[in-house]
Amino acid sequence: MDSEIRDRIQLWQDNVTEPDLKEELDALVSANDEDKLVDAFYRNLEFGTAGLRGVLGVGTNRMNVYVIAQATQGVADYLNAHYDKPTVAIARDSRLKGEDFQKVAAGVLAANGIHVYVYPRIEPVPTLSFAVRYLHTSAGIVLTASHNPAQYNGYKVYNDNGGQIANEAADEISASIANTPMFGGAKIMDFDEAMEKGLVEWTPEEVLDNFIEAVKKVSVPGFKAPEGYKVVYTPLNGTGMECVTRILKEIGVNDVEVVPEQKDPDGNFPTCKYPNPEFREALQLALDLADKVKPNLVVATDPDADRMGTAIPHDGNYVLLTGNEMGVLMMDWLIKMAIDRGEDPKRKVAVSTIVSSVMPDALARDYGFEMRRVLTGFKYIGDQIDQLKDEGEEDRFLMGFEESYGYLVGTHARDKDAIVAVEMCVEMAAYYAAKGMDLYEAMEELYKKYGYYLNGTVNAAFPGAAGAKKMAQIMDDLRNKPLTEIAGYKVTGMTDFATGPEMPRVSGLQKEDPQNLPPANVIEYRLEDDNKVIFRPSGTEPKVKAYLFAKGATRADAEAIRAKLQEAAEKILS
Repeated sequence: MDSEIRDRIQLWQDNVTEPDLKEELDALVSANDEDKLVDAFYRNLEFGTAGLRGVLGVGTNRMNVYVIAQATQGVADYLNAHYDKPTVAIARDSRLKGEDFQKVAAGVLAANGIHVYVYPRIEPVPTLSFAVRYLHTSAGIVLTASHNPAQYNGYKVYNDNGGQIANEAADEISASIANTPMFGGAKIMDFDEAMEKGLVEWTPEEVLDNFIEAVKKVSVPGFKAPEGYKVVYTPLNGTGMECVTRILKEIGVNDVEVVPEQKDPDGNFPTCKYPNPEFREALQLALDLADKVKPNLVVATDPDADRMGTAIPHDGNYVLLTGNEMGVLMMDWLIKMAIDRGEDPKRKVAVSTIVSSVMPDALARDYGFEMRRVLTGFKYIGDQIDQLKDEGEEDRFLMGFEESYGYLVGTHARDKDAIVAVEMCVEMAAYYAAKGMDLYEAMEELYKKYGYYLNGTVNAAFPGAAGAKKMAQIMDDLRNKPLTEIAGYKVTGMTDFATGPEMPRVSGLQKEDPQNLPPANVIEYRLEDDNKVIFRPSGTEPKVKAYLFAKGATRADAEAIRAKLQEAAEKILS
C-alpha cells in the first residue's frame, strides 16, 4: 500500500463521525484488509456527465455522505458562478441511503444560498427532469443508481433544461470538487434548519399532477383500453408504482395486477440481486403471477423508473422483447399513427444512439422520416429535442430510444421515461391485438420485411485499481493495434469516436448533411455483410462492453452470426 493511500485512510480515521462509516473503517483497519482498503481509497469517485455512481461504504471510492457533500459543494460553486439566485430540484429513488444523501445535498445547497425543491417521497427520474422544466430551476439532482445491484447508489446532475449536464459543466464541477477538501470543505446546513429558514421546500404536488397530464397528452387521440384489458406490473421495489398505476388508469386500464413481493419500495431488492427489467430473472415473479391471472401484457420498470421491460403472452409462453425490438416496434407504430392522423412522415425526426440497432435506418428509408444517431447517453437525445425546439420544430420529434430499454415519446422531459413507455406499450399492444397479433408477431413481421437485425452485448468486468488499468489497455490496443477480422469476418472499416467523427442523418433514400459528434472513448469495427462490433467502457461501472450487430436473411442466420461475434468479443475482452 503506497503512502498516499495510507495518508487518506489516516485522514478518514481522524475525521469520520458517521457511526456506520466509522465502524466499517475501524473493522477494515483492525483486520488489516489491504485489498479492501486499497479499493476503497485508491482514487476518488470520478464525477462526469453521468455524475457519480459507486458502491456504498467508507472511502473516497465509495458513495457516502462525505462524498455527497463534497460533490454538492462543487455543484453549488458552479451554480453560484453561472446563475443569479440559483434554484435546484432534487429527487431520489428507493435505494439505500438515498434519503440521507438527499438531505445532505439539500443542506449543502441551502448553506450556499441556493433554494431547493425536494420531492416529499421517492419519485421516478423523468419526474425530476420534468420538475426542472416546470419549476424553471437552474439544475436538478437525482440520487439513483438505476438498475445496479443493491450495494450501489449514485448522484446525477441535470441542467436547467432537464437533461443531464454536458461535458463542459461536468468538467467545471469536477474541478471545483477537486478543490474542495473532503472534510471541512463543504458548507453544511442541517436539513430541518434549512426547511425552517425557507431555503428548502417540498416540491408541490401540482408538479407530479402536471407530469401525469403531460404523459397523458402523448396518448393516441381517442384511445381507451378495451374492456377487461389486464396488465401485470412490477416496479421491482422501486419508484414506478405511483406514476405507472396513475397513467394506466388515465388510459382506461383498471385491471392492474401488481406483483405483491415487489410492490413496496425496498433498496435491498430482496427478490432479485440485479433489478434490471431486461433480464428474465428480474421478471420471474411477474411471470409467475401472469401464469395465474392471464394478462394481456406484462410490464416492469427499473428502480428509478426510467427503463421498461416487457413480456408478451405468445403461444402459451411469455416472450421478452429486447430494448432494441421495443424501440423499433414503437417507432414503426408511432409513424403509422402519425400517418393515420394525416401528418407528413418526412417531417418527423427519430433519434437513437450509435450502439442501438441499425434497423431504424431501414424504417427511415421506407417511410421517409429523419433518423439521427447520437453518442450513448440519453442527454444526447434530449439535446436533439432542444435543437428542434430552438428551430421552432419541436413537433417534429417522433421518439428517442436506446438499446438499454430507455424510451421517450413526447417532449415533457429530457431523459428516458418508463412511465410514458408503459403507456405507449399498452396502447401499441391493444392496436395490434385488434388486428389479431401480439407484439412478438408484429416484430416478426418487421423482421420479415426489413431483415433480421439482431443485437447482443458482451460485458467484461474489471473491478479495482488493476481492473481500471486493464480496461485502459484493452481500449488502447483496439485503438492502436487495429483488428483485421472478427469472428472470421473481414474488417471493412473502423471509426474511433475519440476524434469526434461525423454521423450521417438517414432520411428516406438520402443521407442528409452529417452531424458532428463530440469525442468519446468508443471504437467501432465494421465488418463484411453489414455486421459490426462496437467497444465501449461503461460510464457507470467497471466494465468494457462489446455491442454486437448481426444481420441475416433469417433469424437462424442472424443468430449464428451473433453467436460467432459473441465468442470473438469475449476473447478480445478476456
